[in-house]
Amino acid sequence: RSASSPPRVRSPRPPRRPVAMATKCIIGALVGSLGIAYVCDTIVSDKKIFGGTVCKTATDKEWFQATDAKFQAWPRTAGPPVIMNPISRQNFIVKHP
Repeated sequence: RSASSPPRVRSPRPPRRPVAMATKCIIGALVGSLGIAYVCDTIVSDKKIFGGTVCKTATDKEWFQATDAKFQAWPRTAGPPVIMNPISRQNFIVKHP
C-alpha cells in the first residue's frame, strides 16, 4: 500500500440475529437436560444403584391372573356386562348370542 492510496472502506456486516443464537442455546439445553434426565432415571430405576428389587406383584404372572379374574368378576348394577381392561382403560361390552 502506498501513502497516496485512499483508505479502504469495509462493507458493513449484516447484523447478527440474537434470537437465532438464543434459540440454538435453548434447544441445546433442552435436549441436553432431557438426555441427562433419561440417563439418571435409567440408572436409578432400572439399574437400582441404591439397592432394592422389583416388587413381586409386577413380575408374578399368577398375581396378574388373580387380579384380572377379580376385575372380570366385579359386580355391575347398571348396563350390560363388560370386560374391563385396567391397563388400556377400555371397557368392552360382552354380547351374548
